[in-house]
Amino acid sequence: MKAAQQPVDIATVRATARPLLAADLKPPAADELAKVTATLRDHIADLIPAVEAITRTLPADDVPRACALACIGEARMRLRLGDGDTEPVRLSVAVRLARTANALADHQQTLRRTP
Repeated sequence: MKAAQQPVDIATVRATARPLLAADLKPPAADELAKVTATLRDHIADLIPAVEAITRTLPADDVPRACALACIGEARMRLRLGDGDTEPVRLSVAVRLARTANALADHQQTLRRTP
């Protein structure tokens, strides 16, 4: 975990994830895929505490809070995934990380708007 928590740049998170979530996904070169995967892991690691901080401000019975906490649990599980031994597995892991980063970004934006 980083010493000082910087605000998460949601636009950057989404820009990193977007190419891997496209319907016409063209697999990036191996070195680019490794770089994107590492960046997504960093984004997820930054988003988890940011979203958790927002959930602590909400009532325990708040449904969006519960959804966000479930997503955080899933994100932690995804961070434990290895990178894979083959190109198809590496791509699959990267796509899952992209979905997770995007979902956490959604929760952060949704929870910030919750009164």
